[in-house]
Amino acid sequence: MTDAAASARRSPLGAILVATVVAATALSRVGAADRLTWWLEASWVLAGVPLAAWVGARRGITPLLQVLLAAHALVLLAGAHWTYERVPLGDWVSDALGLARNHYDRLGHFMQGFVPAILARELLRRTSPLGPGGWLPVLCIACALAFSAIFEMLEWGASVSLGHAADAFLGTQGDPWDAQWDMLCCLVGAIASIGAFAGLTDVHERQLRRLGRAGATA
Repeated sequence: MTDAAASARRSPLGAILVATVVAATALSRVGAADRLTWWLEASWVLAGVPLAAWVGARRGITPLLQVLLAAHALVLLAGAHWTYERVPLGDWVSDALGLARNHYDRLGHFMQGFVPAILARELLRRTSPLGPGGWLPVLCIACALAFSAIFEMLEWGASVSLGHAADAFLGTQGDPWDAQWDMLCCLVGAIASIGAFAGLTDVHERQLRRLGRAGATA
């Protein structure tokens, strides 16, 4: 391990972000609008935080991905606390723009593409021979879309098994095209993150070089 990689892994950023997300998780549980929805939404955070902490301690995670994972967790926790159709931020935007529904769930699905695309990129750059160009961006976007499709199937499964008890988790708000909008938001988010952090600015690639890209080509 290089000195730069060792220094990156010793950075306090990861511990600060983990502590922030853990505190936010506890706060989101207090007074949650719907107990079942809280568990369904927060389960991703409850499973992801220890996994990210373990991977970060063993192999390191780029600061960019650490921040994105924490931001995604906060978006999920807000939806878990209020349910997606009642998050105040979405109401404020709807009132300001004269929209017919709360669109906070669109932000959630945008993040569902924005963050997993960078997560997939980091995994592929560090564990495969794929270089920064070529098929790598396509595969990262495809991975994000695949994750979004799995989530939509989980929502369908929850609806079938739990009935109306899962309505707040689905958050369709009467829109018959909600699943298609969700997938589109995911696609836009994935393209935006790959373009912003790997294409136009190369931020992610520089951080990977500092951390060390085991298994990746130069």
